[in-house]
Amino acid sequence: MKKNFFSLALVALLGVAAHSASAQAMMSPNSVMVGGKAMLPSKNIVENAVNSADHTTLVAAVKAAGLVETLQGKGPFTVFAPVNDAFENLPAGTVDNLLKPENKATLTKVLTYHVVAGNMTADKLMAAIKAGKGKASLKTVSGGTLVAQMNGKNNVVITDESGNVATISTYDVNQSNGVIHVIDKVMLPK
Repeated sequence: MKKNFFSLALVALLGVAAHSASAQAMMSPNSVMVGGKAMLPSKNIVENAVNSADHTTLVAAVKAAGLVETLQGKGPFTVFAPVNDAFENLPAGTVDNLLKPENKATLTKVLTYHVVAGNMTADKLMAAIKAGKGKASLKTVSGGTLVAQMNGKNNVVITDESGNVATISTYDVNQSNGVIHVIDKVMLPK
């Protein structure tokens, strides 16, 4: 009986190890897990974002604003990507209102306010903050400004023009056309 139990346990353990090894083999060495899926550096921002369970609202908004083609473009782009909870924490009805066809221009402005031209990795963000004596102003694609600063020793926070502060929870999700930093708030331009 002990021998059968040991054999069964060994088979189960080998099966888990094989599954884990095959999952690791499917991930690129530079990929990051976001929303339960590997974000592959060989794919563009949209190709990766559509696979993240944490970014379904953002993806729906990008589609409604007609920004899919832009964010599949050459770039490079730095995207501060709010998770679903960030959208849910907006005042009731905000997302539904923004997704209406008549509000496409406003939605586009809000979404492009989360995008900075260039490839601003975490190291580059921190270097810009240091060079700016504690703050770095980031010009967004919408024409607005986000301010990056340190919150502690190794954590960057982003402040919008309305004073909302977002914490970056996942840094350097590399894409073929830029980088994504996952944030916990929706940034709002004035």
